[in-house]
Amino acid sequence: HLHDGDALVLEDQRLITVVADKEILMEVTVPNVADLSKLAWHIGNRHLEAQIEPTRILLKRDAIISTMLRQLGATVREVKEKFHPEHGAYHGHGH
Repeated sequence: HLHDGDALVLEDQRLITVVADKEILMEVTVPNVADLSKLAWHIGNRHLEAQIEPTRILLKRDAIISTMLRQLGATVREVKEKFHPEHGAYHGHGH
């Protein structure tokens, strides 16, 4: 997998840099860190790709997950940003 900022080296030693495009994502926020931790558990329990930050979680758009998160007290809004999800324990190991 190539990530934003990675580079490929050509035979003549020139570099081609990977630049991630912005995409429409769901930004999930709650009033406090404890609630954000609970949401992260629910998201992880569903094996969803997530970009976890101190005050928010970014996810790919999914209407069912959005409804679930709102029912759990989250604010969910669409944002357009680069997506850098955390890679799980099984990422890249054929699972």
